[in-house]
Amino acid sequence: MELASFVKAYDVRGVVPEQLNESVAEAFGAAFAIVVAIPDGADGIVVGHDMRPSSPALSAAFARGAASQGVDVTVIGLCSTDGLYYASGALDRPGAMFTASHNPAQYNGIKMCRAGARPISLETGLAQIRDLAQQQVDGQPLPVVDTAGTVTTQDLLADYAAYLRGLVDLSGIRPLKVVVDAGNGMGGYTVPAVLGTDAGLPQLPIEIVPLYFELDGTFPNHEANPLEPANLVDLQKAVVEHGADVGLAFDGDADRCFAVDERGEPVNPSAITALVATREIARDVAAGVPADQISIVHNLISSAAVPQIVAEAGATPVRTRVGHSFIKAEMAKHNAIFGGEHSAHYYFRDFWFADTGMLAAMHLLAALGEADQPLSELAGQFQRYVASGEINSTVSDAATATERVRQWAVEQTGGEVDVDTLDGTTLTFHGEPMWWLNLRASNTEPLLRLNVEAADDATMSGIRDAVLPLIRAAD
Repeated sequence: MELASFVKAYDVRGVVPEQLNESVAEAFGAAFAIVVAIPDGADGIVVGHDMRPSSPALSAAFARGAASQGVDVTVIGLCSTDGLYYASGALDRPGAMFTASHNPAQYNGIKMCRAGARPISLETGLAQIRDLAQQQVDGQPLPVVDTAGTVTTQDLLADYAAYLRGLVDLSGIRPLKVVVDAGNGMGGYTVPAVLGTDAGLPQLPIEIVPLYFELDGTFPNHEANPLEPANLVDLQKAVVEHGADVGLAFDGDADRCFAVDERGEPVNPSAITALVATREIARDVAAGVPADQISIVHNLISSAAVPQIVAEAGATPVRTRVGHSFIKAEMAKHNAIFGGEHSAHYYFRDFWFADTGMLAAMHLLAALGEADQPLSELAGQFQRYVASGEINSTVSDAATATERVRQWAVEQTGGEVDVDTLDGTTLTFHGEPMWWLNLRASNTEPLLRLNVEAADDATMSGIRDAVLPLIRAAD
């Protein structure tokens, strides 16, 4: 078995048991101990898992592997991915989360981090972990250590909930009715603890209408991937039927959160990025931090409104490549208070620069609960332009297709187009009406991803419809 076939850029994601099984998980645990925990001088690691049927056994095997190398393991059991990040940060230990996020039921995976929830990618340790695990899978046993580590259990759900409650005060907001679609994922476990009273916290002025809170890793109702519009249909319908103020949808491991307004219309994640950014900037300014010393990170396919709104608030927008490792690196570099991605990943300095959909949802609820207007109007203040969403095209030569689009843009604008190659190719026209597009090739598939944004719908549609045939033309 070649582990490289399912070890991705930032995590492990494979089919169970053909690729990821208990012996493989145990090998990864031992490798994680040797590559990360021991060299970093950690006093132990934390391991958690989602609700997939295979997760408990796989996470237990990983714990055995790490303990076999003399590393103490704290098993926190069922948790969201941001719950694992909380454990890694609060306990200051490296961590491993068993989840395949929004992938279908036959998958599972491992997200690993260093102490303080610092990310691990192929460039920062995952490749070494993979290669050392591969040796074990191939029958090369590791040296036996004198004393094995211990494996103990600890429930951190209440601590996680209390920590988040301490970051956003929802106690004084106006009463809100909130429909939450957990998609049978970990949101069904964390929402009652954080927004409800299951963890022993005081009642909030929030009425939760639950959809699919039963933990079921076979996803009997719909895939736990709110990025796909079809998976929001039930939430949209329920919000309107219940006359709710807002709808929230979490992905399988509950580290991403999407929102729909009172009309059942999706709220663009860029609008949520801008909304949360203004709240975090205002909080720091109120604490005496000069606005020009505050940074907010956004990826380059976030709406152009995000850096504009951040700059208007006096803070500094920092543009970065798509992907959580890039966002987290830039946040650490600039000590940014917040970062957001178009995919509804939201990152907070107060949360060890890690992503947490729950904390973003709490900011949204706080903003809505402090306003005397519906969410459609509140979010509309942060949604200035019209976006196409990401459109994938199968291409045999991404570079040639991209060059066709670049030449077209130069001709269309008389050369008045900015070309940027930070991540793929971004073409920006600053004239009237404004538009920009980005083309990024997939690292794993023969796909070219197109994002278009413009000042109005007609311009966006026109650019999109002109560019797609150029992308999909035979090479």
